[in-house]
Amino acid sequence: MATTAPPPTPEYLNWSDPLVINAQIGGFDMSKVFMDAGSAINLIYTKTLRAMNISLANLTPSEICFHGIVPGKPEIPVGTIALDVVFGSRENFRREKIDFEVMDWPSQYHAILGRPAYSRFMAVSHHTYLVMKIPGPNGVITVKGSFTQSDACDREFNKISQSFGMQAEYVQLKDSTDHNVTPEVRRSVPDQVFDSTKDTREVQIHPNDPKKTTFVAANLEAA
Repeated sequence: MATTAPPPTPEYLNWSDPLVINAQIGGFDMSKVFMDAGSAINLIYTKTLRAMNISLANLTPSEICFHGIVPGKPEIPVGTIALDVVFGSRENFRREKIDFEVMDWPSQYHAILGRPAYSRFMAVSHHTYLVMKIPGPNGVITVKGSFTQSDACDREFNKISQSFGMQAEYVQLKDSTDHNVTPEVRRSVPDQVFDSTKDTREVQIHPNDPKKTTFVAANLEAA
C-alpha cells in the first residue's frame, strides 16, 4: 500500500558537532574547513580567495543555483574554481583536484567540502568523535577535528545568522521604499478638542419619565 510521508528534515544529535578540520587548499594551510556530508556541492568564499591572492576575475562562470541558505531566496555563485586539496602528512598524504562554487557570503569557515569531495577522497567521517579517515598511499590517513574549533565556529555562526536576518530585512525595506518621493515634513498631531454642543446628544434614560435624560457621545449607536 502506497503512503505519503513528510519531506525529510535533518535531525542533529545533541552530542554531534560539526566536523571542522585542517586542510591544505590551493597551497594554503586552512584551519576552518567544514566537512558537510549533507551538501551536494563544495563551497569556498570570496574572502578566502582574496586572502589567497586569487583574483575573482579568473573564475569560471557557474551553471548552478541552489536554495537552503536564505529562506525563499535562490543563491547564485560568483563562479567556480578548481583547487588542489591535500590531507595527511609528508609521509602519507592524498591530493585531489576539487571543484568549488564561489560564494560572496560572510562565513565562519574558510571552505566547505560536501559529498563530491567525500566521494573523491573516499572519506568516512564520525561526527561524534570528530574524526575522518581516508585511504592513503601508505595506509589510512586519520584527520582529527577539534571540539574547541567546532564550538567557536558555532558561536560565530550565530552572529552571522543574525546579520543575514538584518540584511534580508534591510533589502525588503529598501525594495518597498520609493526614494523618488520626498518624505513629508514631520508635523505634530493637532490637539483634539471635545465640543459638548456638537459631539454629544441627549437621550432619555427612564422609560416613563422623559425629563430624566443624559448626554452621550454623538457617534454612539443605539443598543
